[in-house]
Amino acid sequence: MGRGDRKTKKGKIAIRSYGNARPHGGAAVGAAKPAAKPAVKKAAPAKKAAAKKTA
Repeated sequence: MGRGDRKTKKGKIAIRSYGNARPHGGAAVGAAKPAAKPAVKKAAPAKKAAAKKTA
């Protein structure tokens, strides 16, 4: 098992292909992404209407 073996990482590199032994793209193999928390937006404080002045 070595450079010509299609089932190993070294073999995948040698034949320039991808698969379970050599995943294509993304982060490191086996590293799970942490669960992203949904963004919580705080509501803007309500603005009071300006009182009308009567002269």
